[in-house]
Formats: sequence, C-alpha cells, structure tokens
Amino acid sequence: MSSTLDLLDTMVSQLIAKQSPPTPESIRKAVNTLRVLPDFSEVSDDDAEMLARELEERVGISMGLGAVVEDQDFRPWLNDARAKGVIDPYYWKRYEQLLRAKRLPRDVIIAMDEVTDRVLDRMGNPGENSAWDRKGMVVGHVQSGKTANYTGLICKAADAGYRLIVVIAGIHNNLRNQTQARIDEGFIGRDTGRLEQQGRGRSRTIGVGNFDDRKVPVSLTNTIKDFNKATATTNTSQISSYAVPVVLVIKKNSRTLANLVDWLKEHSVNRGSEMVDQPMLLIDDEADNASINIKYGKDEVSRINGQIRDLLGLFNRSCYVGYTATPFANIFIDPDSEDEVGKQDLFPRHFIIGLDAPTNYFGARKVFIDGVPEEGDPRYLRYITDNEDVLPVKHPIDHRLDELPGSLMKALRTFVVARTIRNLRGQAGQPASMLVNASRFTGIQNLLRNRLHEALEGIESAVRVDAAKGAAGLANEEIARLRDCWAEEYADVFPDWSAIQANLLPVLASATVVAVNSASPGSLDYDNTGDIGLTVIAVGGFSLSRGLTLEGLTVSYFLRNSMMYDTLMQMGRWFGYRANYEDLCRVWMLREAAGWYAHIAEATEELQAELKRMEQVRATPEMFGLAVRSHPSALLVTARNKMGSGEKHVMIGLSNNFVETTKLSAEPASIDRNRQAAVRLLEALGRAGYGPRAAKDVPGGQLLEAVPVGPIDDFLREFDNCRDSILSDTGPIRKYIGSRTDDELAEWDVLVAGRKTGEVEQIGDWDLIPTARSVGADDLKAKVLAISGKRSRVASRGVERTGLRADVVEAAERQYRLSQKIADGAAVNYPDWIFRAVRQRPLLVLFHLRIKPDNLEPDDWETVRNALVPAWSISFPRSARPDAKVEYILNTTKMRELFGEDDTDEDDRDDGE
Repeated sequence: MSSTLDLLDTMVSQLIAKQSPPTPESIRKAVNTLRVLPDFSEVSDDDAEMLARELEERVGISMGLGAVVEDQDFRPWLNDARAKGVIDPYYWKRYEQLLRAKRLPRDVIIAMDEVTDRVLDRMGNPGENSAWDRKGMVVGHVQSGKTANYTGLICKAADAGYRLIVVIAGIHNNLRNQTQARIDEGFIGRDTGRLEQQGRGRSRTIGVGNFDDRKVPVSLTNTIKDFNKATATTNTSQISSYAVPVVLVIKKNSRTLANLVDWLKEHSVNRGSEMVDQPMLLIDDEADNASINIKYGKDEVSRINGQIRDLLGLFNRSCYVGYTATPFANIFIDPDSEDEVGKQDLFPRHFIIGLDAPTNYFGARKVFIDGVPEEGDPRYLRYITDNEDVLPVKHPIDHRLDELPGSLMKALRTFVVARTIRNLRGQAGQPASMLVNASRFTGIQNLLRNRLHEALEGIESAVRVDAAKGAAGLANEEIARLRDCWAEEYADVFPDWSAIQANLLPVLASATVVAVNSASPGSLDYDNTGDIGLTVIAVGGFSLSRGLTLEGLTVSYFLRNSMMYDTLMQMGRWFGYRANYEDLCRVWMLREAAGWYAHIAEATEELQAELKRMEQVRATPEMFGLAVRSHPSALLVTARNKMGSGEKHVMIGLSNNFVETTKLSAEPASIDRNRQAAVRLLEALGRAGYGPRAAKDVPGGQLLEAVPVGPIDDFLREFDNCRDSILSDTGPIRKYIGSRTDDELAEWDVLVAGRKTGEVEQIGDWDLIPTARSVGADDLKAKVLAISGKRSRVASRGVERTGLRADVVEAAERQYRLSQKIADGAAVNYPDWIFRAVRQRPLLVLFHLRIKPDNLEPDDWETVRNALVPAWSISFPRSARPDAKVEYILNTTKMRELFGEDDTDEDDRDDGE
C-alpha cells in the first residue's frame, strides 16, 4: 500500500504544483480525481484524507531568508559571473531535482536556493586569480537541515569553479560516515562505500546520479574509510586535470588533518603546485566543537584549530565556512587580537549568515516554551524524578545497573505504543527511533542497552502470549501497562486501543536496541531495512549529541544536566521535522534541565533577532561578535572555556538585558536582611509619593511608574546577593546604573509583585499576597534557594510588558508575528525580549516569595516554612551607549562548582582513528 500511496502522492504533487497557491479544497479535489484510476482503487477514504493532510502541510511550509552581517569591503560577484555565462548550474540543478523528488516543500527549496546564493556570493570568487581568503559562519538550528544547506552550497561552489572541497564532519566515525553518505547522495551521485568494496565496475548510482551522472566528482573518502594518503595518491591521475571537483569528507581528528596537510604538501611539490593553486572550500560542520582555539595563550593554539589553519594556509585561494547551531563559542574568538596567531584564527570576520528554520520545524521554542503552559501539564515534556536511587546523574564509571528507573520503562512503553500508532497511520515503512542519553560512560551505556534489551524481550513475550485475547489480554500486567501509557499519552489522538493492542507484536518483534559509542563498532543503518522501516532504541552519549541524525525520533530519555549552551542544545536530537507524528513525540528529562532549555531557547532566538537588527544597521561581524560577547550569556560561555584556577574578569553589557535572582540564600540572617531592605525600599518610595495609593493594579501585582532611581540603588546596595547567583551580583549592576542615573536610568517602573488570591501579608504599608515558587531540594541542603518549576524563573512570562502602552505592546507583538510568520489569531507565547527592546524605562520587579514544598522532604521544608523570601528582577532597556560594559569578577573554582566540569563523554576524544 505504501508504494501505491507514494505514487499517488507524486502524481497529486505534480498536479497541484501548477496551482498558486494550492488550497485544502484543491488538494482534496486532485486526490479524488486521481483515485478513480484503477491503480489507486485500493486507496481508502482514510488513506486519501491522510495524504491530503500531509500535502496540505507540505505546501504550507515556508522558510525565511535569514539575516546577513558582512564586512564593509564586501563586493558581490555572483550575478556578474552568471551574466557572463561563466557558471553552468549543473550540480545545483541535479540537487534541486533530488530535493523535489524527496518532496521537500517548494517554498523551502526556493528559500534554500536564495540563501545558498547569499553564502556563495560572500565567499571568494573562484574566477579571480589573485590570492584571497575568506572566513564566514552560517548559524542554523539543531536538526533543522544544515547538512542539506551546505550540500546545496557545495553544489553551487562546484558549479562556480571551486575544485577542492573539504568537509570536516564530527569527531567520531559514525557522524563522518553519515555526512559522507549525505554528500554521496546530494553531490557525488555514487555510493562510495560500495565503490570501495566492489571496485569501479560495480559502483552504484544513487541520489543525484540517478538524474545525470556525466560529471561525477572525485571523492578521496568514502562511507567506509576516512582520508588515507596511500589511497588518495592512487587517485591523483583522476584529479590532475581538475575537470571535475575533488571532495573529501574527513573526521575532525588531529591525525587525519595532519595526514591531509602532509599529503597536500607532498602533492603540491610533486605536481608543480597544481592542487594548491585551485580554489578551495572548507566546510566545518559543528564549527563550535573542537575547531576553536580554546587555549587563548599568546602563542598557544589548540591542536585541531591550528591544523585547520594550516590546511587553509596551503592554498592561495581559500574560503572557510563554519556551520553551527550554537555559535556562542565561535563569537568568542577574538577578532581584535593584535598578535599574528589571533589574526589567523577562524573568527568569521567576512560574514555571518543566520538561517531561518522552516515553519514546520519542531524546535526548542515548541517544546520548552509554547509546549509548557503557565497552568497545566507540558505537551511534550515529561519530568524524570525517580532516577537517583537507580541511576544518579553523577555516577562512577563502574556504577552497577541491575534495573531501570520506572520513568525509563514508561518511556520505553510509550515508544512501543507510539510506533504502533504510526504503523496504523500508514507509516510502517518509515523509521522510528527512541533516544536514551543517560550516561557519559560507554560501559554504562552498554549496560543500559542490555537492560533495555531484557525489558523489550519481556514486553514482547507478554504480548506474544496474550495480546490476541482482546479485552481479556489486559489481565496480563505488561499489556495493562502499555494500555495505561496509551490512556495517559495518546488516547486523545488515537482513541482505538483495541487496534493498537492487535498490532503491538510486529513492532516488538522488529525492534532493536543499539549502543552508539566508540565501544560499539556497528552503526545505525536506516536504509537497508526492506519494506518495514527500522524500529530502534539508540543508547549513547556524545555520539548522540553532535550532528548524528536519528531518523523518525519519537521518544527521548535525557538524563544529563550540563548548563553549557552548546552542550545542551547539541544534545537536543529531538528537534527537527516530525511530519504526521509530532503529536506522538515525548521527551523525558530533569525539570532543571528543562528550565535551562527554555532559557537557552529564548537566548538563541534573541541572538537571531539581534543578527537581523544588525543587518538593518549594516553592522560588521566584529560588531556583532562584540555585542554577543557582552551579553550575560558570556558568563556561561566563559565557564565553558575555563582557564584553571584564580579569577576571570568578564566584561558584560547590561543594555537590553534581563537579570534576576534565580538563586537566593536560605540562611535566616540573609533572608531577614533582605526583608528589611525590601521594606526600606517601599517606605522610601512611599515618602516620595509612590505608596500603595499611587499604584496601578496590573497583571502580576501593583505598578508604580516613573519612580526615582535613588531608593532602587539603595535597595540593591543593601540586598545580600546569594554567592551562587553570579549575574545578580549587585556591584557591577549598581556601577552600570550609576553611570546612567542622570539620563537613561533616572526614572524606573516598579512592579510590586503579588497574586490576586491567597493569604495577605503586611509588608510595610502594603497588603500583598506573596508569589509562590518551588525550589530544588538538593540546593536547599546547601543553604541555597534555587528556583525550580517549569521555567526556573522568578518572574512570570510576559512580565516585561508591564508599564508599556497598549499600542506599543500591540506593535511589538505584530512585528514578532511577522518575523516568525505566525498567522493572525494563532496562539503565541511572546518572548519577553520583544517588550524589553521597546521599553523606555527600566523595570524593577520586587517579589516576596512563599516557598512551595514541591519534592522537599519534611525536614528540609521546615527550614523555609515560615520564611517570606525577597527576590527581584530587572529589565534594562536598550542603551544609547550599548558598548559601555561593567566588570564581573569570577572565581573559576566557584564557577566549576556551580556549572560543573565540561560534560565530556568517556568516548569524546581525539582518538586518532
């Protein structure tokens, strides 16, 4: 049936392609028109409706063109070259055909065409014979199609005249192999692995080669082997004329890079510099991982960083393009370094291009912000609370694992049910994956694989015996548990349990558990599975956290707790595209980790918006780099690149930024001191005419407008900041305010936070109903109140619109909907930064918190039962002097204590394979 639906899909797609734009009605009309043909007589009404919905979604998907920040010396060359007939778009046209055959939405293909033109135009002109070098960066989203984008760029670069193309993939073989397979399909048109195994006479045409295989690029690597000097030397006869491009996909490994550099040096000597005279493109995939210079010493360069620079330095004409979804580390490469080492670094000084994700992208905002309502349960997230006795987050390398946490068993059963529903929806031929990332040790990963294998066998045995008995089969405990998972997770989207129960066995019989790490040489093969798509539970660590795509990922179990932006976002393998099964996707993780993802989702979204703003004002990459480097996020990135012990001085800009006390001291003396500081603030405001009677009732509390800065500065001076709350250190904040008290920050809005219902507390002259917040039990034992809950925030979502006029709020929201291509009337969780960007006055939010006993033991709860804990948030508007920064002094030992060591897996190493 799947082949019949595929054929019908192809024919309907061709029919509606002539419509501009297709409508739901015209799509269904086309489906029904073709269904009368004998070839489609077996297509049911349900199948036809499912196909119509899929087509409706596909043609409605679009992708913006992103933003470009470039150096002031940029001179376009691409249009002139095309006008002169220098460029034959042979490789791009083949790739475009492949994208259409894969049914990529036409508007996405058009946008990719335009975006790759933007990148190519900012690379060096291969027709210019004088020496040049260019460095740029493309910022995408995790699992959003960056590989497809740079494959398109490679095709266009080859058409334009680039003759040597090097793709540096991840630091492990499985990612390099996967990347090679993508290049085989989208650029080479040959299965290089089969070519290696069976010889040239047996090569297999794939991908773009099925459309036209006349000008096949030469590949010096294949899906089985990385670069090898001996093999490359035997192929030099093919590349001496440079009639076709030469491509290599290599692992990001110091030995491989050293071999390639040596071979190129030898080859240039032996062949009169022919190769190094060719224009060369280097694509650095996951450019923030292992590529940057993290030593920062005057003449010290991290090994891989130095080798990439050596490789580029061999060529008279070269272009470096780094692709990443987490550019924070790359932005921190110093573009202003005076020494020669710094000048040759990989900072993207010529261009930074931000890619927009297609509208059907299943990303961090959808999971951690839009999918987490202020009230009620999250849509996709499930919280892990039962792991500590069985599998603690921090465990030794020899940890015993005799059983699985109950939450992991529930996730496994949920995956089995979800896969069964997908099969019943007609997706049996598509792959389905579950991710388990719960340990950095390969030995523990392999134990998890074994325990999951045993659990899967137990479920299969139960289903094999009793599933066919219908309702009577529910007497079997395992089948009853599967039904409970269905009732809790999926009853609303697929209400027929009896159909699920009757179809469980094929799923369980074909499911496999695979460890993906350096100790498990096998790899995930989604292609060679026949008519039934692969059903796999993939267990791993770093290899599952960097670039590797898990096809059809439906359920994820994530038990890691790094705070680092790049580590967390790259571990988000659950992001991507989920056509016709997004409603089945679930992610299990720690509540604290979910809070960090929400924070990072907004930070990265804000970074993309800043990129677009800087494009409008024609800023340079250096200016963008300096702006990002001064963001409070710099503290976390700095922690990621620690420099031993001692102190680290970080210059931070607070313009257009938000700071709050998400960690507070639990010491009674500190709480009492802060209560007195809050009372004195309210009393001082009252004496200045800003008492309760002057306040406006607004969502979240009572608002005082245009109050003088003096009492606020006094409050911050008296407030006892928790040593674990680095960003809310009042010293740098007061210095920033002090330099602006005469103009920008002379007047403030103050929100005295409170609820509408509950027990009233008397705070000075104010009658307040305190805000309730949860705290983490582990932190409380260390005398720290660390705000937990859904967002790990003190302030509620939307607080930064407080005090803004209705028309200003409406304009900010309208602009955000336009930028995100959100339809009028659609529900939107607006990010606070869009309101901060239009504030004229800073906003102080003063809280008095009731600590809730969520997940706290009675003894812990007693320590804060009667405490009313002051906290605060500040929203700083955009400054006319955004470059003026204040200094935070960080003790790196303390940073290590707060943020932990780098979350590095046992098999995350430059292993020389």
